[in-house]
Amino acid sequence: MEQSEKLLVAQIIKGDKETFRILINRYKRLVFHIVFRLVSNKTEREDLGQEIFIKVYESLSSFKYQCSLATWISRIAHNTCFNYLKKKKVYLYEDQIQHDVKDTDPGSPFDNIVSSTTPQDEAISEDEISKILNKEVHKLPALYREIISLYYLEQLNYKEISIIVNLPEGTIKSYMFRARAILKDRLLTKYQVEEL
Repeated sequence: MEQSEKLLVAQIIKGDKETFRILINRYKRLVFHIVFRLVSNKTEREDLGQEIFIKVYESLSSFKYQCSLATWISRIAHNTCFNYLKKKKVYLYEDQIQHDVKDTDPGSPFDNIVSSTTPQDEAISEDEISKILNKEVHKLPALYREIISLYYLEQLNYKEISIIVNLPEGTIKSYMFRARAILKDRLLTKYQVEEL
């Protein structure tokens, strides 16, 4: 943990509200990515974002510095969102999706969507790809969406994601692989995108 984070935490614990605003500004993007990928309703997203930062504020004195502050805040965001989704009875895990998967490289869901040799008139624009991919990612089970978001958007490693979602690192890798396989299958089937 950086010394600046320790100082930030210490000042907030002492009651410095301006420093807490700094913390919110520093980590709101991270929290937004987690909440956005898990919850579709804008009002509920805003409410959850506020609830998450209230929990961060109330729990900061129990922060043990065993991980980065970003990881700890992400864990609070994950738990808050998943508790909310459980109450709403939202589909969180893959239980019903079956895929025959042989590859083990997580790669990127963006890898090779458009081949560099694709003729110009057949190529899909990056903007279209982004929209299509976001639409399909949003259809994934909540945990898969979160893992994809943390890995690709927040660029967290498997160990950090493992801490946030409280699952073994191997399980995270497996879920990442399954999520990519599902995306690939859906994109090939629905949009007939070649060379994924």
